[in-house]
Amino acid sequence: MTMVWRELAKFGIVGAIAFVVDMGGFNLLVSGPLAHKVTTAKIASGLAGTVVAWLGNRYWTFRHRRGRPVQHEVALFFLVNGIALAISAGWVAFAHYALHATGTAMLNLHALIGIGLGTIFRFWTYQKFVFAHEPVAGPPAEPVAPAGAAPATHVESR
Repeated sequence: MTMVWRELAKFGIVGAIAFVVDMGGFNLLVSGPLAHKVTTAKIASGLAGTVVAWLGNRYWTFRHRRGRPVQHEVALFFLVNGIALAISAGWVAFAHYALHATGTAMLNLHALIGIGLGTIFRFWTYQKFVFAHEPVAGPPAEPVAPAGAAPATHVESR
């Protein structure tokens, strides 16, 4: 149980850094070159945040989970993040085009909601599928003799 809390805390830190990259990039793009393309801006900023998240989760949060080849792990990671990015960008597109959300504050609110929905999906899938394998166990522990028993001796045969 402690492992889950430790992973959740690290996941949160990595996510916070990726969030700053994602939201910062989104705000730069919608206030500049992609002012009228909010979905494109969200996808571009989300991709940048995804790269940051991959590096942080691979080499810090879930570094002890190494049960599959890195190519397989990275393919799963980017598949999961592609789905999470679709959730996030889909929410922003829905809010902008269907709910007519405009302006920096409203776009940021809906980008935040989209990121939240994607994050819930990502944590569950990272833990269950992407970084699913527990670390390889170390050498087996020496058996403990019952109290009062004579220590075992090791006789080597030739």
